[in-house]
Amino acid sequence: MGGRKTRGVSAARARALLGELERLRFEFGSAAAERKRALLFQMQALELPDARSVRRLHEAALFIRGYPDSAEVLTEAETVLEIFAQRADLARFRAELADSGIAGTQIRYPFFAPTARRLVRRFGKRLRVDWPSVGEPKRLEGRLALLASYSETPGLDEWDMPLRKWVARLKGPDESDAEFLVRRLSRIGNDTFATDALYEELGLELVLPPGDDTPSRSRELAPGGPAHFRTRPLDRGRPDIHRELRRKPSSVRDCDEREAQALIELARDAMVTRSRDLDAFMHADVRDVRRVDFGEGLEFVAFGVVPERRLMLESVYAFLTLHNRVPMGYVLVSALFGSSEIAYNVFDTFRGGEAGPIYGRVLSMTRHLFGSRDFTVYPYQLGGDGNTEGLKSGAWWFYQKLGFRPRDASALVLMEQELARMGKDPRHRSPISTLRQLSKHNVYWHSGRQRDDVIGVFPLERVGLAITDMLAARFGSDRERGEDTCMREAASYCGDVDWRVWTRDEQLWWRRWSPLIVALPGLWKWKRADFASLVECVRAKGGARESDFVRKLDAHKPLRAALRRLARDGWQPLERV
Repeated sequence: MGGRKTRGVSAARARALLGELERLRFEFGSAAAERKRALLFQMQALELPDARSVRRLHEAALFIRGYPDSAEVLTEAETVLEIFAQRADLARFRAELADSGIAGTQIRYPFFAPTARRLVRRFGKRLRVDWPSVGEPKRLEGRLALLASYSETPGLDEWDMPLRKWVARLKGPDESDAEFLVRRLSRIGNDTFATDALYEELGLELVLPPGDDTPSRSRELAPGGPAHFRTRPLDRGRPDIHRELRRKPSSVRDCDEREAQALIELARDAMVTRSRDLDAFMHADVRDVRRVDFGEGLEFVAFGVVPERRLMLESVYAFLTLHNRVPMGYVLVSALFGSSEIAYNVFDTFRGGEAGPIYGRVLSMTRHLFGSRDFTVYPYQLGGDGNTEGLKSGAWWFYQKLGFRPRDASALVLMEQELARMGKDPRHRSPISTLRQLSKHNVYWHSGRQRDDVIGVFPLERVGLAITDMLAARFGSDRERGEDTCMREAASYCGDVDWRVWTRDEQLWWRRWSPLIVALPGLWKWKRADFASLVECVRAKGGARESDFVRKLDAHKPLRAALRRLARDGWQPLERV
C-alpha cells in the first residue's frame, strides 16, 4: 500500500503532507498560515490511500474552519469541506466512514422519539429501519395490532409472517418502513411522554443514507457575522474560576423566531451527525434562544426547554458552543438555589485546543444567566458511570486542578494519597483503577463557604417522596382528583388565585406545583407578599423564559426554607394552613 500512487503522489507522501497539516492546525502566524493554505489547496486534488486518512483530513479542515488564520486559509478550508462528499477517496471508503457524520456518508442510530419524528418529517421514505440490529423483534411483533385498525386483527392473529414482511405489508406503497413505524407509534399513548416511552423501548436503529441534504459535520455553520482570524497561539492554560465569575460576556442577544429556529435545527443536527441525542435540544423552546458572545469568535447559544418538558425544581438549559460559527461542543447546565451542575462536552475535532479557558467562559456565562456561584460536576463527566474515555483523559484531575473537591471522605483520602505520590514523583500518573474509584463521587466548587442546598447535595428526591406521601395518604389511586383538589387548595392559600385566566403553560405548572404547595410546611407563617411571590414563581415556571423562574425561586427565602424543611422532615399531615 505504501508504494501506491495517489494522483501523482505516493501514499507515503500523501500521509506525510496530511501529518504536516494536522500539526500546523495548532500553529498560527504568517508562515504557518501560508503553509496551511497551500496544503489545504493541495489536499483538494489529492487522493488519500485509506479511510483513516480521509477522516483525518476532514477533522483537520474542520478545526481550521473554526480557527482560521486569515481569509485565504478560511476559503481553502471551506472549499475542502464543501466538496468533501465528491471526493473519490471518500467514495471508495464510504462503508468504512459510515456513521462518521462526514458529508457523503450514512447515519445510523437508535434516535429518541422526537428526533425520529423530526427525521421522518424531513426525509420521509429515505429513512429506513436497520432490521439486522433489531434486538428484540418479539417486542415489536407484540405491538403490531396497535399499529393497525381493529378490522385487520384476524390476519394479525392468525397469519404467521416474519416481522419485516408484516411491516412491509402494513405500510403504504410510498412509505418506508421507518416512516410507517414512527408515524403509527406517534399516535399511541395518552400523551407525548407515554408515546415517546413506547417508541424508545423498541430501540429501533434508523438509517439515513447520504444525500445533498443529509446532515453532516462538514456543513454545520451557524448564521452570523464576519469571521475572527486567529493570530496568537492557542491558550491551553487553566482558568481562575474566581476571575471568570467576575467576567461578563461581551453581549447577550435574544434571537428572533427565524434565527432561533435555525439555531435549534443546527443544534439538533449537530447531535444527529455525532450519533447522539439530547433532550434539551430536542425540546428546545423557540421563544427562549439567546446568543452569548465572548468575543474572538467564541460564543454560546442558549436553549431553554418548552414548558411541558421542564423539571419541577431544577431548571435545565443546553448550550451549543460555537467558534467562528462552527459547532465545537455543547454544555448542559441545571440551576437551583444559586448553584449549577455543569456537563461540559468538547467534540472530538476540537479536543487538544482550548478546553480550559472555554470552560472558564462556561462558568462565567452560568453566573451571568442564572446567578450561580457554586458548581457541581457529576461522576460521568469525571470518568464514572462507564465513561472510559473520561477515565483515560484524566478528566477527574482536570476538575481537581480547577479547585473542585469531592465531599465523600474516602475519595478525599484517596485524593490526598495521590497528591502525596505526585509530590514524591512528579512523573506519577493515577492508574485507571484509582481514577475509577475517585470518579464515583460528585465534586464541588464553592465561591464562599460550603453549603448543603446545592445541586448534588440538596435531596430533591425527598421533596418528591414527601409529595407522594401526601397524595397517597389523601387520595390513593385517584391522583387526578388529588391534583384538582390541590389546585383549589393552593389557590385558596395564595389569596384566591384565578389561575383559569392564565396561559395554557402557566395553568399546566399550577397543576404540577399545587401538590407541592399544599405539602409545604409553615405556610401559616408567610406574609401576603410571600404568597404573591410564590404565584409569580409558578407562573415563571410556565413562562417563555425559565431563567426568570431560577431568579425568582432563588430570591424567595421563605419558599427555599420550606423546601429545605420538607426535604428534611417529610410531609406532616397535621400541619395545614
